Amino acid sequence: MAKRASQYACQSCGAITPKWSGRCESCGAWNAIIEEPLASAAPGGLGPGVRGGRAARKLDFHDLDGPAEILPRRTTGIAELDRVCGGGLVAGSAVLIGGDPGIGKSTLLLQAAAGLAGTGAGAGGGTTCTYISGEESIDQVRLRASRLGLSNAKVRLAAATSVRDIAASLEGEAGGSVVIADSIQTLYVDNLDSAPGTVAQVRASAQELIRLAKTRGFTLFLVGHVTKEGVIAGPRVLEHMVDTVLYFEGERGHQFRILRAVKNRFGPTDEIGVFEMTDAGLAEVANPSALFLAERRGAASGVTVFAGIEGTRPLLVEIQALVSASPLATPRRAVVGWDSGRLAMVLAVLEARCGLILAGKDIYLNVAGGLKVSEPAADLAVASALVSAAGGTPVPEDTVIFGEIGLSGEVRSVGQTANRLKEAAKLGFARALIPSQRGRKSAAAGPSANSSADTANGLKVDEIDHLQEMIARLGGN
Repeated sequence: MAKRASQYACQSCGAITPKWSGRCESCGAWNAIIEEPLASAAPGGLGPGVRGGRAARKLDFHDLDGPAEILPRRTTGIAELDRVCGGGLVAGSAVLIGGDPGIGKSTLLLQAAAGLAGTGAGAGGGTTCTYISGEESIDQVRLRASRLGLSNAKVRLAAATSVRDIAASLEGEAGGSVVIADSIQTLYVDNLDSAPGTVAQVRASAQELIRLAKTRGFTLFLVGHVTKEGVIAGPRVLEHMVDTVLYFEGERGHQFRILRAVKNRFGPTDEIGVFEMTDAGLAEVANPSALFLAERRGAASGVTVFAGIEGTRPLLVEIQALVSASPLATPRRAVVGWDSGRLAMVLAVLEARCGLILAGKDIYLNVAGGLKVSEPAADLAVASALVSAAGGTPVPEDTVIFGEIGLSGEVRSVGQTANRLKEAAKLGFARALIPSQRGRKSAAAGPSANSSADTANGLKVDEIDHLQEMIARLGGN
């Protein structure tokens, strides 16, 4: 019986199946299984001290309390990118950046390369930067550089898709250099018969480039395509192989772009950088809170300002809610920028614990500016926007709100309260509605027992324990 010469692999999760099927049993993706040539077995086997014909060497073991080398960092001149990377680029690190088509990944990396190469705008002048494009020709990259005003940048360009050719060209790279491969889905290893972009090709191409970056000591940027679900296409192991994973987010209708770190071995995760897309490329936003609130147009019902934390940065955004009568048997629940499951929970708590009837209403919730908020501290701000929209009573313009809501209607405290209040005071807000802080609440009775003056920030802080207190305060304004 002849041996099989091919196998079937899922392009979403990398699972191997003996035959084709329309749906992957491992991840549930439809039409993601394709046929790939079966890789030949490696010669030899694991013998005593021998692996694949190469003599094994014993490992050197070390203690935990030994001296640790402080990794030097190289700044790109783009402060928002350096912030997300943990303070700059680490030599020998591999960074994977993904995002929707046209969101600005290539533009950001070309600007970073120009800053590093020394165009007068960056702090890393003199760095050897190599930009390898597998999607565009040299002339197309030059046209984009001309549009961005970067034609004089000392960036080396190449158009290639063969990993063998790229590796041979980078063998002489020294530590401190920066290499950008755009994108990993276009590269291929010629000892595999599968097409570029398949699981095997993406895994093999990334492994070879990362090995080269670790060996030679240069910083490697890999651009990755994303699926329709918003995750980086290819095997999940790709995100495990690299040191840093960045997602470039944003709505096509908004000029704001959010660069978010979801993995970083050399810095904090969930850090964000904020950019504005302009005719001259991506511009940094030094004070994103002021920019996100710049379009406010006076007191209106259903509008609340939420003081959030993104990574280490406090960020104020506007949360908008609209409640209207529904002509449908099943009312609509439309959410932009927040978790729809979290909205359902807040609505259930408002109805069950506070007696607010929203069952027959259409509800629309939007985080202004295209930002995606994920922390539970937004619960109280969302609830106040819903109460304000349902009752037609505006929330005071000078008030910021944050806090987590429990299923019994209690308002729970959240972290970094001082940083949130400090950012609100800096932008001119006068009041804050927050959860009760342990050890601060007075034992006296009456509404004033939950109010205190934050002398450090000049804010009047109203502390509440339950959603009903929030409804009473909004009803009294």
